[in-house]
Amino acid sequence: MLAVPGMASLLGVSLLARAAITADVMVLTLYVVLKLDLSYAAAGGVAAALTTGLALGGPLLGRMIDRRGLRAVMLVTVAAQAAFWLAVPVLPYGPLLAAALAAGLLMVPAQPVTRQAIAAMTTEGQRRPAFALESVQGELSYIVGPPLVILCVAQTSPGAVAWGVGAAIVAGGLGIALLDPPLRGADEAAAGTEERPRRRAWLGPRMIAVLVMAFGTTMLLGGTDLAIVAVLEDAGQVSWAAGVVAVYGVTSVVGGLVYGGLSRTLPTWLLLALLGLATLPAGLAPDGPWLCAAVAVPGLLVAPTLSTVADAVSRLAPAGVRGEATGLQSSALAAGFALGTPFVGAAVDLSVPAGGFVAAGAAGLAAAVTGRLLSRRPRAGTPLGDAPRTAGSRAAGSRGGGSRGASEVSR
Repeated sequence: MLAVPGMASLLGVSLLARAAITADVMVLTLYVVLKLDLSYAAAGGVAAALTTGLALGGPLLGRMIDRRGLRAVMLVTVAAQAAFWLAVPVLPYGPLLAAALAAGLLMVPAQPVTRQAIAAMTTEGQRRPAFALESVQGELSYIVGPPLVILCVAQTSPGAVAWGVGAAIVAGGLGIALLDPPLRGADEAAAGTEERPRRRAWLGPRMIAVLVMAFGTTMLLGGTDLAIVAVLEDAGQVSWAAGVVAVYGVTSVVGGLVYGGLSRTLPTWLLLALLGLATLPAGLAPDGPWLCAAVAVPGLLVAPTLSTVADAVSRLAPAGVRGEATGLQSSALAAGFALGTPFVGAAVDLSVPAGGFVAAGAAGLAAAVTGRLLSRRPRAGTPLGDAPRTAGSRAAGSRGGGSRGASEVSR
């Protein structure tokens, strides 16, 4: 896949931006707690504002890309991020809260743009391994970004690290703008001159099924992070948390690489259901080493599940609205992460620490079942086997209703 013209440079520049974006909540949390000397609840408010902006801004930016082109949107968002991160070290809490919401709305759309470009730069047979590689990139961004921020904050001030994160986001966004990757395939170029399809023509049961499964996947992932900490705290081994999370991320990378090399695919609902089932018993691990082993099994399924979601969105969305569709996917992913932590936290408070894994796994299973049912539901007046088609791409109906559930994650 890296031999595809332009793919290696796109993934390299995108990784820089995505690693910084995955670390933005961490650096803002540390800034509020350490520099402003406020509570973690206050820090959570800033994180929630940023995440809300991300969820609302995804489809809006995607629609702007469809209409105005990639470079114009990238330059606008780069300018907004530069202004926000330069101002962070001097903003008091109230203005920071409002600025975080605006920054989320105008976040550099590195992840959705990468997915659009992959759909345009690859052939039908290349898309599954390409999206698997993109999911691996998302996992690497989470393995590198937040830990690096914590390490840097320990050595310098939170304000300086905020500037560094902002600089990386700006550099990644400018790099993507300079590369200006194609967002439509050669056989889809005419879509830009055709009338924009109505939303109800492509946002049907199958696409909604994919978005539900994307939401469920990240709800499971966000909840699993909290459940790991809760179980280890109960065992008096919180120091193992970093190691367990690292095992979870590394096994996801391995799973994505293996899945991308397979000759056959699995539907998203099945992958998500297996991920949910594998997550349920993880809380039974009595200590850190056993928990490392317990999360390795569901970890192998994370990147494959996320990759099938992106693949399905690219197949179900007509070329002229692919930006808006990938934006909706990003919004579903962000919403899942935002709700997964409080949902699992409530389960832990109401039961036992191991109940966090049960709640996370159950959320994934519920999304898988819902996605399966929706994907089997025919649109009024439309045969079950029909789905939106674009030039050069087949319908995703034969793939279990247009699979895939999160990523990239990003996460």
